[in-house]
Amino acid sequence: MKAHPGNNAPTTDLPRATRRKTQRKLITISVPVYNEEENIPALHAALSELAERENGYDFEFLFTDNASTDRTFELLCERAREDDRIRVLRFSRNFGFQKSILTNYLNANGAAAVQIDADLQDPPRVISDFLRLWEQGYKVVYGIRRRRQENPVLNLSRRAFYAVITNLSPTPVPRDAGDFRLIDRVIIEHLRGIDEQTPYLRGIISSFGYAQTGVAYDRESRVAGRSKFGVRKLIDLAIDGLTAQSTQPLRYITIFGLVVTAVSGLMVIYYFTTAMLFSGSLPSGFTTVVLLLLVLIGLNSFILGLLGEYIGRIFNNTRSLPISIIEHRIEGAKQNKASAKTRRTSKTEQDS
Repeated sequence: MKAHPGNNAPTTDLPRATRRKTQRKLITISVPVYNEEENIPALHAALSELAERENGYDFEFLFTDNASTDRTFELLCERAREDDRIRVLRFSRNFGFQKSILTNYLNANGAAAVQIDADLQDPPRVISDFLRLWEQGYKVVYGIRRRRQENPVLNLSRRAFYAVITNLSPTPVPRDAGDFRLIDRVIIEHLRGIDEQTPYLRGIISSFGYAQTGVAYDRESRVAGRSKFGVRKLIDLAIDGLTAQSTQPLRYITIFGLVVTAVSGLMVIYYFTTAMLFSGSLPSGFTTVVLLLLVLIGLNSFILGLLGEYIGRIFNNTRSLPISIIEHRIEGAKQNKASAKTRRTSKTEQDS
Protein backbone atom coordinates (compact mmCIF):
# COMPACT_ATOMS: atom_id res chain seq x y z
CA MET A 1 0.00 0.00 0.00
CA LYS A 2 1.30 3.45 -0.91
CA ALA A 3 1.40 6.25 1.67
CA HIS A 4 -1.38 8.85 1.54
CA PRO A 5 -0.38 11.98 -0.43
CA GLY A 6 1.08 14.54 1.92
CA ASN A 7 2.11 11.86 4.42
CA ASN A 8 5.86 11.62 5.00
CA ALA A 9 5.70 7.86 5.68
CA PRO A 10 7.80 5.86 3.20
CA THR A 11 6.02 3.84 0.56
CA THR A 12 5.85 0.06 1.11
CA ASP A 13 5.52 -0.69 -2.60
CA LEU A 14 8.85 -2.09 -3.81
CA PRO A 15 9.92 -2.44 -7.43
CA ARG A 16 9.00 -5.84 -8.80
CA ALA A 17 12.66 -6.87 -9.34
CA THR A 18 13.49 -5.93 -5.74
CA ARG A 19 10.58 -8.00 -4.40
CA ARG A 20 11.75 -11.01 -6.38
CA LYS A 21 15.23 -10.61 -5.00
CA THR A 22 14.07 -10.41 -1.40
CA GLN A 23 11.95 -13.53 -1.85
CA ARG A 24 14.82 -15.74 -3.04
CA LYS A 25 15.34 -18.64 -0.67
CA LEU A 26 18.78 -19.72 0.49
CA ILE A 27 19.60 -23.41 -0.05
CA THR A 28 22.51 -25.01 1.79
CA ILE A 29 24.34 -27.75 -0.07
CA SER A 30 25.87 -29.83 2.74
CA VAL A 31 28.98 -31.79 1.80
CA PRO A 32 30.91 -33.93 4.33
CA VAL A 33 34.45 -34.56 3.10
CA TYR A 34 37.39 -36.71 4.11
CA ASN A 35 40.44 -37.04 1.85
CA GLU A 36 38.56 -36.01 -1.28
CA GLU A 37 41.17 -33.75 -2.90
CA GLU A 38 40.73 -35.47 -6.26
CA ASN A 39 36.99 -34.76 -6.31
CA ILE A 40 36.94 -31.13 -5.15
CA PRO A 41 37.35 -29.46 -8.60
CA ALA A 42 34.66 -31.56 -10.29
CA LEU A 43 32.35 -31.23 -7.28
CA HIS A 44 32.68 -27.44 -7.17
CA ALA A 45 32.01 -27.23 -10.90
CA ALA A 46 28.92 -29.44 -10.60
CA LEU A 47 27.53 -27.43 -7.67
CA SER A 48 28.20 -24.14 -9.48
CA GLU A 49 26.35 -25.48 -12.51
CA LEU A 50 23.43 -26.44 -10.28
CA ALA A 51 23.32 -22.94 -8.76
CA GLU A 52 23.35 -21.39 -12.22
CA ARG A 53 20.55 -23.64 -13.41
CA GLU A 54 18.42 -23.08 -10.30
CA ASN A 55 18.82 -19.29 -10.46
CA GLY A 56 15.61 -18.72 -8.52
CA TYR A 57 17.46 -19.61 -5.34
CA ASP A 58 20.56 -18.42 -3.52
CA PHE A 59 23.05 -21.13 -2.60
CA GLU A 60 25.77 -21.74 -0.06
CA PHE A 61 28.15 -24.70 -0.23
CA LEU A 62 28.96 -25.88 3.29
CA PHE A 63 31.81 -28.39 3.64
CA THR A 64 32.55 -30.26 6.87
CA ASP A 65 36.10 -31.60 6.73
CA ASN A 66 36.55 -34.62 8.97
CA ALA A 67 40.24 -33.84 9.62
CA SER A 68 41.45 -34.86 6.15
CA THR A 69 45.09 -35.85 5.88
CA ASP A 70 45.48 -34.82 2.23
CA ARG A 71 45.06 -31.39 0.56
CA THR A 72 41.26 -31.35 0.81
CA PHE A 73 41.11 -28.51 3.35
CA GLU A 74 43.75 -26.49 1.49
CA LEU A 75 41.87 -26.78 -1.80
CA LEU A 76 38.60 -25.79 -0.15
CA CYS A 77 40.23 -22.71 1.39
CA GLU A 78 41.58 -21.70 -2.01
CA ARG A 79 38.17 -22.03 -3.61
CA ALA A 80 36.50 -20.18 -0.73
CA ARG A 81 38.67 -17.15 -1.54
CA GLU A 82 37.31 -17.21 -5.08
CA ASP A 83 33.70 -18.17 -4.35
CA ASP A 84 31.94 -16.49 -1.41
CA ARG A 85 29.25 -19.19 -1.45
CA ILE A 86 31.73 -21.66 0.03
CA ARG A 87 31.96 -22.25 3.79
CA VAL A 88 34.32 -24.76 5.40
CA LEU A 89 34.26 -26.30 8.88
CA ARG A 90 37.29 -28.40 9.77
CA PHE A 91 37.11 -30.77 12.74
CA SER A 92 39.84 -31.28 15.30
CA ARG A 93 39.73 -35.01 14.57
CA ASN A 94 37.69 -37.51 12.61
CA PHE A 95 34.31 -37.69 14.35
CA GLY A 96 32.71 -40.06 11.85
CA PHE A 97 30.46 -39.66 8.85
CA GLN A 98 27.09 -39.33 10.60
CA LYS A 99 28.35 -36.69 13.04
CA SER A 100 29.86 -34.81 10.12
CA ILE A 101 26.48 -34.69 8.41
CA LEU A 102 24.72 -33.64 11.61
CA THR A 103 27.22 -30.84 12.29
CA ASN A 104 26.76 -29.66 8.73
CA TYR A 105 22.99 -29.51 9.13
CA LEU A 106 23.24 -27.63 12.43
CA ASN A 107 25.49 -24.99 10.83
CA ALA A 108 23.38 -24.58 7.70
CA ASN A 109 21.93 -21.12 7.05
CA GLY A 110 19.47 -22.14 4.36
CA ALA A 111 15.71 -22.49 4.39
CA ALA A 112 16.52 -26.07 3.37
CA ALA A 113 19.69 -28.17 3.34
CA VAL A 114 20.66 -30.84 0.82
CA GLN A 115 23.24 -33.44 1.86
CA ILE A 116 25.36 -34.85 -0.96
CA ASP A 117 28.57 -36.89 -0.94
CA ALA A 118 31.74 -35.42 -2.41
CA ASP A 119 32.33 -38.34 -4.79
CA LEU A 120 29.42 -37.30 -7.09
CA GLN A 121 27.95 -40.80 -7.08
CA ASP A 122 24.70 -39.06 -6.19
CA PRO A 123 24.13 -36.78 -9.23
CA PRO A 124 23.57 -33.10 -8.31
CA ARG A 125 20.95 -32.79 -11.06
CA VAL A 126 18.53 -34.74 -8.84
CA ILE A 127 18.60 -31.82 -6.40
CA SER A 128 16.38 -29.92 -8.84
CA ASP A 129 13.71 -32.60 -8.33
CA PHE A 130 14.20 -32.30 -4.56
CA LEU A 131 13.54 -28.56 -4.74
CA ARG A 132 10.36 -28.97 -6.79
CA LEU A 133 8.91 -31.43 -4.27
CA TRP A 134 10.03 -29.27 -1.34
CA GLU A 135 8.13 -26.33 -2.81
CA GLN A 136 5.05 -28.58 -2.89
CA GLY A 137 5.20 -28.86 0.90
CA TYR A 138 7.34 -31.92 1.64
CA LYS A 139 9.69 -31.34 4.58
CA VAL A 140 11.96 -34.25 3.63
CA VAL A 141 12.82 -35.39 0.11
CA TYR A 142 15.22 -38.33 -0.13
CA GLY A 143 16.91 -40.12 -2.98
CA ILE A 144 15.99 -43.74 -3.67
CA ARG A 145 18.85 -45.72 -5.16
CA ARG A 146 17.19 -47.55 -8.00
CA ARG A 147 20.45 -49.00 -9.27
CA ARG A 148 24.00 -48.78 -7.99
CA GLN A 149 27.34 -49.92 -9.39
CA GLU A 150 28.76 -52.19 -6.69
CA ASN A 151 29.47 -55.77 -5.72
CA PRO A 152 26.26 -57.90 -5.98
CA VAL A 153 26.91 -59.49 -2.58
CA LEU A 154 27.28 -56.05 -0.97
CA ASN A 155 24.16 -54.85 -2.75
CA LEU A 156 22.20 -57.85 -1.46
CA SER A 157 23.52 -57.22 2.06
CA ARG A 158 22.34 -53.61 1.90
CA ARG A 159 18.86 -54.68 0.86
CA ALA A 160 18.74 -57.21 3.69
CA PHE A 161 19.79 -54.51 6.17
CA TYR A 162 17.12 -52.10 4.94
CA ALA A 163 14.50 -54.86 5.23
CA VAL A 164 15.56 -55.67 8.81
CA ILE A 165 15.68 -52.07 10.03
CA THR A 166 12.33 -51.29 8.38
CA ASN A 167 10.70 -54.19 10.20
CA LEU A 168 12.34 -53.38 13.55
CA SER A 169 11.83 -49.61 13.50
CA PRO A 170 8.77 -48.21 15.32
CA THR A 171 8.53 -45.55 12.58
CA PRO A 172 8.72 -46.10 8.79
CA VAL A 173 12.25 -45.82 7.39
CA PRO A 174 12.57 -45.52 3.58
CA ARG A 175 14.21 -48.49 1.90
CA ASP A 176 17.20 -48.09 -0.43
CA ALA A 177 17.61 -44.47 0.69
CA GLY A 178 20.95 -43.17 1.90
CA ASP A 179 21.82 -39.73 3.28
CA PHE A 180 21.34 -37.97 -0.07
CA ARG A 181 18.30 -35.87 0.81
CA LEU A 182 16.78 -32.45 1.30
CA ILE A 183 15.49 -31.41 4.71
CA ASP A 184 13.50 -28.31 5.57
CA ARG A 185 14.58 -25.72 8.14
CA VAL A 186 12.00 -27.10 10.60
CA ILE A 187 13.80 -30.48 10.52
CA ILE A 188 17.14 -28.77 11.16
CA GLU A 189 15.72 -27.03 14.24
CA HIS A 190 14.42 -30.36 15.57
CA LEU A 191 17.86 -31.90 15.06
CA ARG A 192 19.27 -29.36 17.53
CA GLY A 193 17.56 -31.31 20.29
CA ILE A 194 19.29 -34.58 19.37
CA ASP A 195 21.88 -35.79 21.90
CA GLU A 196 23.16 -38.97 20.26
CA GLN A 197 26.75 -40.13 20.26
CA THR A 198 26.02 -42.58 17.44
CA PRO A 199 23.27 -40.80 15.50
CA TYR A 200 21.52 -42.63 12.68
CA LEU A 201 20.17 -39.60 10.85
CA ARG A 202 18.02 -41.46 8.34
CA GLY A 203 16.03 -43.00 11.15
CA ILE A 204 15.99 -39.87 13.33
CA ILE A 205 14.66 -37.69 10.52
CA SER A 206 11.99 -40.25 9.65
CA SER A 207 10.93 -40.46 13.31
CA PHE A 208 9.96 -36.77 13.31
CA GLY A 209 6.91 -37.72 11.27
CA TYR A 210 6.87 -34.85 8.78
CA ALA A 211 5.66 -35.31 5.20
CA GLN A 212 8.38 -36.96 3.14
CA THR A 213 8.73 -38.45 -0.30
CA GLY A 214 11.43 -40.01 -2.47
CA VAL A 215 13.00 -39.51 -5.89
CA ALA A 216 14.34 -42.60 -7.67
CA TYR A 217 17.69 -42.31 -9.45
CA ASP A 218 20.58 -44.44 -10.67
CA ARG A 219 23.70 -44.05 -8.58
CA GLU A 220 26.87 -43.37 -10.57
CA SER A 221 30.26 -45.03 -10.18
CA ARG A 222 33.00 -43.20 -8.29
CA VAL A 223 35.32 -41.56 -10.82
CA ALA A 224 38.12 -40.36 -8.51
CA GLY A 225 39.51 -41.20 -5.10
CA ARG A 226 38.75 -44.22 -2.97
CA SER A 227 35.63 -45.04 -1.00
CA LYS A 228 36.00 -44.38 2.74
CA PHE A 229 33.31 -46.94 3.55
CA GLY A 230 34.86 -50.38 3.71
CA VAL A 231 33.06 -53.47 4.91
CA ARG A 232 33.95 -52.78 8.54
CA LYS A 233 32.51 -49.26 8.48
CA LEU A 234 29.39 -50.50 6.74
CA ILE A 235 28.94 -53.09 9.49
CA ASP A 236 29.48 -50.37 12.12
CA LEU A 237 26.84 -48.19 10.43
CA ALA A 238 24.42 -51.12 10.30
CA ILE A 239 24.88 -51.86 14.02
CA ASP A 240 24.51 -48.16 14.88
CA GLY A 241 21.37 -48.01 12.78
CA LEU A 242 19.80 -51.02 14.46
CA THR A 243 20.67 -50.02 18.02
CA ALA A 244 19.90 -46.31 17.59
CA GLN A 245 16.63 -46.79 15.76
CA SER A 246 15.02 -49.51 17.84
CA THR A 247 15.20 -51.39 21.14
CA GLN A 248 13.39 -54.35 19.58
CA PRO A 249 16.55 -56.52 19.51
CA LEU A 250 16.72 -56.21 23.29
CA ARG A 251 13.05 -57.14 23.54
CA TYR A 252 13.71 -60.22 21.40
CA ILE A 253 16.55 -61.21 23.75
CA THR A 254 14.17 -60.92 26.70
CA ILE A 255 11.56 -63.03 24.93
CA PHE A 256 14.24 -65.56 24.01
CA GLY A 257 15.33 -65.68 27.66
CA LEU A 258 11.76 -66.33 28.77
CA VAL A 259 11.37 -69.10 26.20
CA VAL A 260 14.65 -70.74 27.26
CA THR A 261 13.61 -70.46 30.89
CA ALA A 262 10.26 -72.14 30.14
CA VAL A 263 11.93 -74.93 28.15
CA SER A 264 14.48 -75.40 30.93
CA GLY A 265 11.63 -75.69 33.42
CA LEU A 266 9.97 -78.39 31.34
CA MET A 267 13.26 -80.24 30.99
CA VAL A 268 13.78 -80.01 34.75
CA ILE A 269 10.40 -81.69 35.28
CA TYR A 270 11.19 -84.30 32.63
CA TYR A 271 14.61 -85.27 34.00
CA PHE A 272 13.42 -85.15 37.58
CA THR A 273 10.53 -87.49 36.73
CA THR A 274 12.88 -89.77 34.77
CA ALA A 275 15.28 -89.90 37.69
CA MET A 276 12.50 -90.83 40.12
CA LEU A 277 10.92 -93.50 37.92
CA PHE A 278 13.97 -94.89 36.11
CA SER A 279 16.83 -94.16 38.47
CA GLY A 280 18.70 -97.30 37.51
CA SER A 281 18.89 -96.46 33.78
CA LEU A 282 20.76 -93.15 34.18
CA PRO A 283 24.46 -92.67 35.04
CA SER A 284 25.18 -91.50 38.55
CA GLY A 285 25.06 -87.68 38.81
CA PHE A 286 23.76 -87.22 35.26
CA THR A 287 20.42 -85.77 36.34
CA THR A 288 22.03 -83.32 38.76
CA VAL A 289 24.43 -81.98 36.12
CA VAL A 290 21.72 -81.63 33.47
CA LEU A 291 19.35 -79.86 35.87
CA LEU A 292 22.02 -77.41 37.00
CA LEU A 293 23.03 -76.61 33.42
CA LEU A 294 19.44 -76.05 32.28
CA VAL A 295 18.60 -73.84 35.26
CA LEU A 296 21.76 -71.76 34.82
CA ILE A 297 21.27 -71.36 31.05
CA GLY A 298 17.68 -70.27 31.54
CA LEU A 299 18.49 -67.82 34.33
CA ASN A 300 21.47 -66.34 32.45
CA SER A 301 19.40 -65.79 29.32
CA PHE A 302 16.61 -64.13 31.26
CA ILE A 303 18.91 -61.96 33.38
CA LEU A 304 20.95 -60.82 30.38
CA GLY A 305 17.78 -59.91 28.51
CA LEU A 306 16.43 -57.99 31.47
CA LEU A 307 19.71 -56.16 31.99
CA GLY A 308 19.76 -55.37 28.28
CA GLU A 309 16.39 -53.65 28.58
CA TYR A 310 17.65 -51.35 31.32
CA ILE A 311 21.05 -50.76 29.71
CA GLY A 312 19.28 -49.81 26.50
CA ARG A 313 17.23 -47.20 28.35
CA ILE A 314 20.30 -45.82 30.13
CA PHE A 315 22.23 -45.81 26.87
CA ASN A 316 19.57 -43.69 25.19
CA ASN A 317 19.55 -41.05 27.92
CA THR A 318 23.08 -40.50 29.21
CA ARG A 319 25.26 -39.70 26.16
CA SER A 320 26.27 -36.06 26.43
CA LEU A 321 29.64 -35.71 24.68
CA PRO A 322 29.92 -33.01 21.98
CA ILE A 323 28.76 -34.04 18.52
CA SER A 324 31.95 -32.61 17.03
CA ILE A 325 34.61 -29.96 17.64
CA ILE A 326 35.22 -27.37 14.92
CA GLU A 327 38.89 -26.40 14.89
CA HIS A 328 38.87 -24.08 11.85
CA ARG A 329 35.99 -22.17 10.30
CA ILE A 330 36.08 -20.43 6.93
CA GLU A 331 33.23 -17.91 6.72
CA GLY A 332 32.66 -14.99 4.36
CA ALA A 333 30.73 -11.78 4.94
CA LYS A 334 27.88 -13.13 2.85
CA GLN A 335 27.56 -16.23 5.02
CA ASN A 336 27.75 -14.28 8.28
CA LYS A 337 24.92 -12.07 7.08
CA ALA A 338 22.85 -15.10 6.09
CA SER A 339 23.55 -16.75 9.44
CA ALA A 340 22.36 -13.68 11.35
CA LYS A 341 19.21 -13.57 9.23
CA THR A 342 18.52 -17.27 9.88
CA ARG A 343 18.92 -16.80 13.64
CA ARG A 344 16.50 -13.86 13.61
CA THR A 345 13.96 -15.82 11.56
CA SER A 346 14.27 -18.85 13.85
CA LYS A 347 13.78 -16.69 16.96
CA THR A 348 10.71 -15.03 15.43
CA GLU A 349 9.16 -18.42 14.65
CA GLN A 350 9.83 -19.64 18.20
CA ASP A 351 8.37 -16.46 19.73
CA SER A 352 5.25 -16.77 17.63
